[in-house]
Amino acid sequence: MNVVVVAAVVEQGERILVTRRPPGSHLAGMWEFPGGKIDTGESHAAALKREMREELDVDVNVAELALQTTHAYPDRTVVIYFDRCELLGTPRPLLGQEVRWAGRSDLLSLGFPPAVRELIERLAKSEAH
Repeated sequence: MNVVVVAAVVEQGERILVTRRPPGSHLAGMWEFPGGKIDTGESHAAALKREMREELDVDVNVAELALQTTHAYPDRTVVIYFDRCELLGTPRPLLGQEVRWAGRSDLLSLGFPPAVRELIERLAKSEAH
């Protein structure tokens, strides 16, 4: 099964917005970048804006693609498009998920899914944008 998702990379200085996957979800308890599945016929930007409203009650400006990656899990292959975004408001979790602003140096120790490893390593080494 192939799943195509889009995720927001939101940076504020040295901090990056991350959320924790809720119980009962695929990879429950792991940290992730907010986002979700792209619906049929939906653009990446439209999907990301919809997901951010559904998950965090916030609008975003979608900027450039930060990274595209593919990862094969035992039960599915995930294609992820990570887009840099600017928040237009304050995120408020709507799905009971934990939300935090993580420091770049904390990213490597938080516990992200394997599909996110390359982006985490890049962000942990880079300067703020």
